[in-house]
Amino acid sequence: MGFFDKLKKGLEKTRQSFTEKIEQIIVGYAKIDDEFLDELEEALIMADVGVKTTDYLMKEIRKGIKSKEIKNPEDLKPFIQKQISEILGGTTVKEKITDDTPIVILVIGVNGVGKTTTIGKLGNYYKQEGKSVMFAAADTFRAAAIDQLEIWGNRVGVDVIKHTEGADPAAVAFDAVQSAKARKVDVLIIDTAGRLHTKYNLMEELKKVTRVIQREIPKAPHETLLVLDATTGQNAINQAQIFSKAAGISGLVLTKLDGTAKGGVVIGMKAELDIPVKWIGVGEGIDDLRPFDADSFAEALFIDK
Repeated sequence: MGFFDKLKKGLEKTRQSFTEKIEQIIVGYAKIDDEFLDELEEALIMADVGVKTTDYLMKEIRKGIKSKEIKNPEDLKPFIQKQISEILGGTTVKEKITDDTPIVILVIGVNGVGKTTTIGKLGNYYKQEGKSVMFAAADTFRAAAIDQLEIWGNRVGVDVIKHTEGADPAAVAFDAVQSAKARKVDVLIIDTAGRLHTKYNLMEELKKVTRVIQREIPKAPHETLLVLDATTGQNAINQAQIFSKAAGISGLVLTKLDGTAKGGVVIGMKAELDIPVKWIGVGEGIDDLRPFDADSFAEALFIDK
């Protein structure tokens, strides 16, 4: 199964809660009137697209009706697909990859979102691209996090820089950067602690790790990726707002899209936070984390079964 087919399958629950509801509304009305638009607005909000995004889409739909681009209910699906693609578009994964060595990717997020697994899959992706990769276990507050990253390192064939449980995360990051530079590694991916995002000291710790990295490589981290669990819907947006105050988030990784009806949160993320989704996970397999593509996402969301 190709990745687009996996994406299409992974968005099945979201399609049922989002696209199919829109289809039901379209079938139920012969013409577009205020009642039709009210039902459409409710369907968008219920799909975790978010209030701000829904307001924007409804304004564009009304403009489309006025300009005669939308003449009847059947015109709505392709119109909304195009709008969603435009909201999500404009960035690519490789945008910040430069000639620096190593490229440093800082990975942040609360516990339980699939952060360490994401790092393993990212490492595998870059290795498949022919790059040398190193992991750094800077989540030192949980011994299990260090062990889990080592398991992924062995699985992918990547060296892991680690200290003991409870060590200073910034010291781990420092050693990892030094080691990656000495070995001329292409990509260094750093895991960080993921205690609850309401803990102020965690945010300070992330700032410290970033400062230490920047002393060694001024342009680093080249990417700061926030991993979010798509099944949490609007709560994922709240997490992103809080983390973005501590670290300059360059992109989002949305995991577990295949297990949720709340895939509309992808649209809300970009529209409300203006932080691009860079990677999406649509399965358990090692190859099921891929660069996000706005057109493919919108197509898979609206494609007929």
